[in-house]
Parts: sequence; structure tokens; C-alpha cells
Amino acid sequence: MTLVRFQRVMNNELAKRVFITRPPEPPFEFLINDPLNSIFIGVTKIFNAPFSWTFDNLTNPHVAIVGITGSGKSFFVKTFLLRASLVWNTNAVIVDWAGEYKAWVKQSGGKVVSFAKGDYLNIMDLSGMKPLDRVKQIITSFEILTDIASYPEQRRLTGEAVEQAYLNAGFNLAEAPTDNKDAPTLKDVIYLLEEKLQEGTYSYPAELENALYRLRQFAREGQDYFAKKSTIDLGKLASSGLVDLDLSSLPDEKFRALAALFILQSLKEKMRMEGWSATKGLKAIVVLDEAWKVASDDRSDAIMVVREGRKYQFGLIVASQNPTDINEAILSNVGTTILLRIKFEKFLDYLQGSLNFSSFIRNEIAAFGVGQAAVDMSFQTSVQFPEVFIVDKIIGEVPLDSYTLSVGEILTQSELSDLSIKRDYYFEKVELKSKMIENNIGSKTIDMVFSALDKQNRISDIRVFVGVLTKQGVNRDIIIKLLRSLGISETVMLKVLNG
Repeated sequence: MTLVRFQRVMNNELAKRVFITRPPEPPFEFLINDPLNSIFIGVTKIFNAPFSWTFDNLTNPHVAIVGITGSGKSFFVKTFLLRASLVWNTNAVIVDWAGEYKAWVKQSGGKVVSFAKGDYLNIMDLSGMKPLDRVKQIITSFEILTDIASYPEQRRLTGEAVEQAYLNAGFNLAEAPTDNKDAPTLKDVIYLLEEKLQEGTYSYPAELENALYRLRQFAREGQDYFAKKSTIDLGKLASSGLVDLDLSSLPDEKFRALAALFILQSLKEKMRMEGWSATKGLKAIVVLDEAWKVASDDRSDAIMVVREGRKYQFGLIVASQNPTDINEAILSNVGTTILLRIKFEKFLDYLQGSLNFSSFIRNEIAAFGVGQAAVDMSFQTSVQFPEVFIVDKIIGEVPLDSYTLSVGEILTQSELSDLSIKRDYYFEKVELKSKMIENNIGSKTIDMVFSALDKQNRISDIRVFVGVLTKQGVNRDIIIKLLRSLGISETVMLKVLNG
């Protein structure tokens, strides 16, 4: 028998008790948008509502994506770009740090520009800007990438030399160019500083020599990728469909960051000059994937774009495995944040502190499978419902499959105890396939690899993966190149290839 007990309760106590609470999802009218003016993303977890993204009601069109390798980041980006192109005829420029997207861009009919493989970008090109404005951007880039900000005299000497190079080339510093004159290059700036040093009249020659040393690293023969006449027209880049700017062959992070900063600066100015359009949607989207140097610095144009982009129908997608690589000003200002699987507590702490989501959402994120996501949207007006909700599966143009290559069994006990050494490598199917295509592995061999991996429920010892490639006649050099492109450590490669 059930006992019922009556109790006297004051009104103020009763008010504290919540009998009915709304599950953490926005109402349908905020999830289901006009299919002709939105991008379908997937289905929500609780109500199975179709979620389609549009920035009409959001603070801006910018997106931040965070998640571990293999969680679905690149899959989401590719799906987003394809659908934006179909719905709004949006152009896309991918600043491709590791060359991850180039095979997909080729397959999709886009254009790939590969720096250090025949393509050059003159960082002094004006793209319609006033030379004085461009000088400020160049100096800011050097402040982000070098220690020039700590040496005011060297900064002044460099800035004056850049200005003089424009003057010598026939430009008016305070006016945007009206003709197609060739811009000077970094080599012209270096020549002016060398000339000043040779005159012997400057009182602090050490300052000049240090300023020269800093610039010469970007203009050495064979590494002068940004000190020669451009082979691409940045003015047309934002209207050229799908473009991948492959930075993976550049010597180091400094070169990649210089390219990314300049491209972002130029595209931002292009959008400013074009202004608002009466058409719906986005004119262009720029993707910065793992570009930590560009996304983390307070002086980067990435932050300025996030604050201004809505005015110009220009979207920025910033993606990273590590949320602390994304400046908090970006995370707190983007209209949309996509949170895929995140394992580390310190990263979850950072995100929860920045986005203020509940413990329920936090626990869900830590347990996500591939393609599951928490979505945070910042609306233009105050809303009376949770802004963070769960998408049960990102639904793309192709199935989202994840594969794991395990290396744990070939590691020694001391290596297993070293937390910096990975035991498992995660890959989306499209990513793994693209890497094999990039390395000239034939379609028959690729099919055999996936067949072998599928038989093991997509979780395989790396030795099986390499064994299939070897059995199919793929030579050792190509296998080494493939493993490096997949981020497999040299220690693991040596153990696998040497038995």
C-alpha cells in the first residue's frame, strides 16, 4: 500500500520547486529555417528536430569548431561549404595548414594553390588598398611572427623602408592605386636597408643589421615564396568558387602564418571595398584550420573579421583540436560554436567557462561519438531558452565513418607510460582516403585497405594497415610519406617498417 502524506508548505518554498522544465533545445522555429536560405546540419538529440543553420537571427555568420582528431571537424567543414555553395552560391577559401583539404577540393572541382611548389604570393601586393594601410598590416604581421615589437628602432626602420619601397615604385602612400602597377617586393625593402647600412652614416648599425636579418629569413633564395611577384590574383580569390591554399610544403609555422595573415588581411579588405549586397546568404567563407598562430593572437585580423564580418556577408570558420589555440575574443564573439568530442578536462573547463553551458552538456560532449556535436548559437536578441543544444549526428553528403589505427601493442612499457605518445590515431574515412589519393595510391589498393579495416570493425593495429599496402605493391618510400602525412610518429614508423 502506498502512503500519501500531506504537508504544509509556504508559497515561497513551493516557488523554488521546478515541476516542469524545458529540455535543453531551442523551439522548432529557431531550428527549422527556410530551406532556400539555410544549411541543413543534422537532427537534434531530444526532439529529433531537423536543424538548419542560417545567420539571419545570429550576431554574425562566423563559426568556431573544436574537437579531437577523428571527431568530424573536416567532415563538418566540407559539408558546410558544399551546402553554402548550393544554397547561396558562396565562394570558399581554405587556408590549408597541413594540406588536409586539397585532395577533396580537387575531387570537388575546385582550385588548389600550392605554395613552395611553384606558386608565389607577394606580401606587399595592395589588392586595391592604400599603401599606408598595407604598411600597417605588414608591420603587424611581423609583430605577431617575430620579436620586432620589442625593438622600436628596428620596427621604425622596417616601416620606413616599406613605405620608401612603395614610393620608389611610383605609389602615393595615401591613395588607393588606380592602375595595375606592380607592387614592390620584400627584396626591394631589404635592398633599401642594405643601402642605408653601406652608406655608413646611420648611428646604430647593429639595429639595421638585426632588422635586415629578420627580413632576410623570408627572402632567401629558394625560400622567397612571399618576396616575388604573385602568381595568384588575391582580388579575384574571394569570387573563384572553391579554393584551397595549400601551405603544407612551406618550411615552418612562421612561413605558414605569414601567408595566412596576409590572405586574411587581403580578403577582409576586399569584402570592405565591395560592401553589403542585397542578395541573401554569404558571399565568401574563409576557413582557418589549426592556424593557431593566426587564431590566438590579439593583433590578428581573425579577431577583427569576427567583429565586423556580418557587415560584409563574409564568414570565417576557425577550427582546432585545442580550444585554447582560439583566442577567447573569437570564442565569445562568433555567432556559432560547434563542439565535437573533447576528452581533456582542461579543455572542457576552458569551454564551459567561455560558453557557460551546463554540466549535462559537458558530460555529453565528453562521451560523444563521431559526428555528434553540441551547438552554441548567439542570437541577436535575448531568448528564453538554452542556446546550447545537442545534434545527434551531423548529416553530410557522404556517410561519416571513423577509423582507428592502434599502435599500443608495439610500444614499450616506458613509451606506454609517456602521455605525449599517442596509442591510437583517429581518421575520418574521407580524410584517410584523401591522404592515400594524395600519395598516388591506386583506387584498387584503397578499396583493399578499407575492406581490411572494415573486417576489424574499423579499429586496426597499424601493422595490418601497412601490411595491406605492402602486399598490394606500394613501395616503402610512398608508405613512409603516407604515414608522415597522417601524423604517425617517427618512432612508430621505424618499429612498423623494420619489423
